[in-house]
Amino acid sequence: MPRFPAGQTLLIDADDTLWENNIYFERAIAAFIGLLNHQELSPAAVRSTLNAVERETILAHGYGLSSFTRSLVDCFERLSPAPVSEEKRERIRGFARTIAEQEIELLPGVAETLASLATRHHLILMTKGNHAEQAGKLARSGLAPYFSAVEILPEKDAAAYHAVVARHGVALGFAWMIGNSPKSDINPALAAGLHAVFLFHKDTWVLEHAELAQPPAGRHLIELDSFAKLRDIF
Repeated sequence: MPRFPAGQTLLIDADDTLWENNIYFERAIAAFIGLLNHQELSPAAVRSTLNAVERETILAHGYGLSSFTRSLVDCFERLSPAPVSEEKRERIRGFARTIAEQEIELLPGVAETLASLATRHHLILMTKGNHAEQAGKLARSGLAPYFSAVEILPEKDAAAYHAVVARHGVALGFAWMIGNSPKSDINPALAAGLHAVFLFHKDTWVLEHAELAQPPAGRHLIELDSFAKLRDIF
């Protein structure tokens, strides 16, 4: 595997790249499915409906815990054979609140690897979601000093990557996106002309799943199974 010289600009995702995130949503969804206890639909069918509701909610309200909470309540109301009481709605909202109460759990090797990379490269946190939520997680993580800039965006598509690279005056040949999501981190970054490193995470959110694109000519796509292995290439 090649090792790239100092001076690269590394755009680094946050949720499920630096710290655990989706596992807490999965626990909330499991509790939600258990509460619904649908007598005709399987848990997988309920989850499929929830995925569809989440897609709708994201388009209208963006990402974040408030959107997730709205999706849970809306999905329950769609699938419940009986009218949904306010007490039950509050129980559903409580599932989402447990996510907000989670301590930040860094993934293995993240702090040490960022400390090492920051001595040789330009690190920019690039994440999407609710600005206050993402900024709060970064502050609680203790990782902020390793980043020279923070970009919290409503969506990560090719246009967003073009804008971030231009805003920071980065040459595309020295710009990398590093993250666990094919849909948001890897494919749009490659489409924008960046290099990319795909970091596999077994619990990546289902709405972020996609086939990895092929890198354009002159660009690299590297696949790794741990954050710490970034030190082997950078």
